[in-house]
Amino acid sequence: MDALDVARWQFGVTTVYHFLFVPLTIGLSALVAILQTLWHRTGNEKYLKLTKFYGKLFLINFAMGVVTGIVQEFQFGMNWSDYSRFVGDIFGAPLAIEALVAFFLESTFIGLWIFGWDRLPKRLHLASIWAAAIGSNLSAYFILAANSFMQNPVGYRINPDTGRAELTDFVAVLTNRVALITFPHTIAGAFLVAGSLLVAVAMWHLVRNRDSADTPAYRFAAKFGSWVTLVSAAAVAITGDIQGKIMTQVQPMKMAAAEGLYTTESPASFSVLTVGSLDGSRELFALKIPHLLSWLGTGDPNGTVQGINDLQAQYAAQYGAGSYTPIIPVTYWSFRFMIAFGMAAAAIALLVLWSQRKGRTPTNKWLLRAGLVMPLLPLVANSFGWIFTEMGRQPWIVFGEMLTRDGVSRSVSLTEVLTSFTAFTLIYATLAVIEVRLLLRYAKAGVPDLTPNPEIDDSHDDAERPLAFAY
Repeated sequence: MDALDVARWQFGVTTVYHFLFVPLTIGLSALVAILQTLWHRTGNEKYLKLTKFYGKLFLINFAMGVVTGIVQEFQFGMNWSDYSRFVGDIFGAPLAIEALVAFFLESTFIGLWIFGWDRLPKRLHLASIWAAAIGSNLSAYFILAANSFMQNPVGYRINPDTGRAELTDFVAVLTNRVALITFPHTIAGAFLVAGSLLVAVAMWHLVRNRDSADTPAYRFAAKFGSWVTLVSAAAVAITGDIQGKIMTQVQPMKMAAAEGLYTTESPASFSVLTVGSLDGSRELFALKIPHLLSWLGTGDPNGTVQGINDLQAQYAAQYGAGSYTPIIPVTYWSFRFMIAFGMAAAAIALLVLWSQRKGRTPTNKWLLRAGLVMPLLPLVANSFGWIFTEMGRQPWIVFGEMLTRDGVSRSVSLTEVLTSFTAFTLIYATLAVIEVRLLLRYAKAGVPDLTPNPEIDDSHDDAERPLAFAY
């Protein structure tokens, strides 16, 4: 083990942990905005209750996402300084815009939304949550544009004197074809998570309190969340199919590694399950769907998909001696787990809709148990998706331009990286406990009671009224 290995583990752990909060923030901000819009247009109190209820869960998650996201920026300078020097000119623009425009837009209007209840005009208050939702989506786009440069470098030149990548076309970076399809794919995955959370919390209250006065609100939340989940799952599948075809064009090794395809095939089959050697080079048993990999990779059921061995020889001749093959078992199984967990969430959403047909209220305890784990399924699917995306690019940190081993900080020792890795892991574990306890506490509390409190004297000047999270 050396500093490079630990630095990669640290970045992987902190990134996956951070991304547990990101999709819920992106998706839930928009869903809360939709719920408030429904209340604004109809005046129905149940929509207001759901807005405040899920809005509180959104705020808890947003705060945790901000805290964990800060660490990502520091790691570039701490453990990956050579990489930062190489791509700093490229990454500077999208990440600066993300911080100055998107994140500030999101944070500012979230503050207005939190403390603007009964203070701002209703339309302006509604516009605040929509602005926050737009900001969170813009933030995602600029970050994905930066990541897409690592997958498919465009809009740059290599300065022969400094050896650095220099930005030549910012528009090309923002319109990178990888970014254009990765963004809707990621956003669809975010709504898959948010819709699942709506269903899980609503199902718990429906089964536990079947005769509650708030049952209509929970029934709507369960139905609304289920439809969001199903539509998002379809969007994930469609955008994922397009993304797979683009990936085959710009990173053919990643598609070959996703299948563990060592020899070029035409047509190529997709294996649902394969049992073989640990490195994936020898197959003992496989359950395959004929022509599917050709379709996923090329759009032609009889298309040719290049194999790992041919691509390895091609890259060795192009870039020099060395292994250009990612860890096959990781890419193979992460790709399948991503699909399987996402489909499982959609299946549960379909069962929830079926259980509410003809005005029925779900009472099945097994369906409740399935609903409670439902939000975890797309979260795990998202995590495996990013593991596949980043591990499938290896050994490159910037595909075709910089190897991962060349991006690590040369002055950082193994002891220093181990120390920071251990510290971050312990801190994140503590934050995870806090996050889960807060979410469970407020989720169990249910929708708020909107009955006016007689102890509050409305005759006081508005400026004297307290600002509170428990709105």
